[in-house]
Amino acid sequence: MTARILVVDDLEPNTRLLEAKLTNEYFDVLTADSGEEALKLIREESPDIVLLDVMMPGLNGFEVCRRIKADPASVHIPVVMVTALNETADRVRGLEAGADDFLTKPIDDIALMARVKSLVRLKMMLDELRLREITSEQLGTLPGLSGVGADAVESVRVAVIDDDPFSAENLCTVIREAGYDCMQIDDRQKALKAAKAGEVDFITISLNLSSGDPLRLCSLLRSSEQTRQLPILLVIGDGESERLAKGLELGANDYIVRPVDRHELIARMRTQIRRFRYEERLRLSYRHSMEMALTDALTGLYNRRYFDTHFEAQIQRAGETGKPLALLMLDLDSFKAVNDTYGHTVGDEVLAETARRLQENLRTVDMVARYGGEEFAVVMPDANVKEAIAAAERLRARIADKPFKVSTDHDKELWVTISAGLAIASHDPDVTDLIKRADYALYAAKRAGRNQVHQFPEDADFKSTVSAA
Repeated sequence: MTARILVVDDLEPNTRLLEAKLTNEYFDVLTADSGEEALKLIREESPDIVLLDVMMPGLNGFEVCRRIKADPASVHIPVVMVTALNETADRVRGLEAGADDFLTKPIDDIALMARVKSLVRLKMMLDELRLREITSEQLGTLPGLSGVGADAVESVRVAVIDDDPFSAENLCTVIREAGYDCMQIDDRQKALKAAKAGEVDFITISLNLSSGDPLRLCSLLRSSEQTRQLPILLVIGDGESERLAKGLELGANDYIVRPVDRHELIARMRTQIRRFRYEERLRLSYRHSMEMALTDALTGLYNRRYFDTHFEAQIQRAGETGKPLALLMLDLDSFKAVNDTYGHTVGDEVLAETARRLQENLRTVDMVARYGGEEFAVVMPDANVKEAIAAAERLRARIADKPFKVSTDHDKELWVTISAGLAIASHDPDVTDLIKRADYALYAAKRAGRNQVHQFPEDADFKSTVSAA
């Protein structure tokens, strides 16, 4: 996982220390020594995360954060405020300005890397959702949506997961006084059941939970489709930085330290709920618009029209950020024989089942489309060669390793395979060139015997490769 991080501090030793720590973890680091310079770099470079010092001459960190979050072009960039202040009022002030989190000097390395990596994952997901929204707007199927802060935070159902009755009741009292519904749950399985049933909108989990591992609950919530996006706030005690880091790695959105300050708790909850509802609204609006105009009626996948627009946007993003981008072209082997032998109804069932298996075995940020006929295309942002090859082999195996049941003849099972061609975007990516490379690799897989994955050499010239073949 890589990202571009902007470090803002008027003291050079502080900047250099953070730059060294982050560079050592292979992050790309930008630096600024004033609020004005930071805002200029954000406009020009669009970093993935901003680490922002609070106490600076001129524009202080609170004002810089407010301006970042007030600009539609930067509102989605996570901001972590770095400060020597440790007063709750300052944390609340920062959260109300739009900050996503606080780090207190001297910075704990474990907490720093856990928070940065967690926010990088969040930024990747938001970038993908926003890119899909922009694609939909360009195609005229979705009106522009307002920013994160526009979403209301009323009618929230909160579940407090804690088997200490006194602690749970105190937390619920604060939450109810803020106008939210609150239920106490003292068991991991009950919590998971309530979340999957859609009975809660927000979950707090105590790391002191004794009736089951609370981090296992985080993992289970994030691995289930029904609860994958549900906001999770961890309630921790002092000295739990390593377990906190693991919780953030598993997908928890935020945390608060005991003794819990009521104002900070509600500020953190509101920040996460606004983000959750904005993301959910993006997903629902996007899904509706795609269903109307940009999906293939048979498979439910995106159609060629959407692929062309979305892929061009992804290519442009890859060129601007230098992040990897993989394109996978897949084609069902000997599909004409299926249609000729069993008829087009069975052929349609095979196509629909192929689409289902492909969708089930890709990441949330990946996009799969029906490219035409029995050919499919998969766009994998931020996937390097190793990750893309592993994904391609996984897809190939999911098709080949289990027979396709045919509804027109319940005793009939068809064994189907796919061939796949993989191409990775170069330093100066081009839409047409990348599609040609993936297509060439696909037909190389066909010629080599089918049911396999071939990769077009990353640094090879297309014309030279084709001529040599």
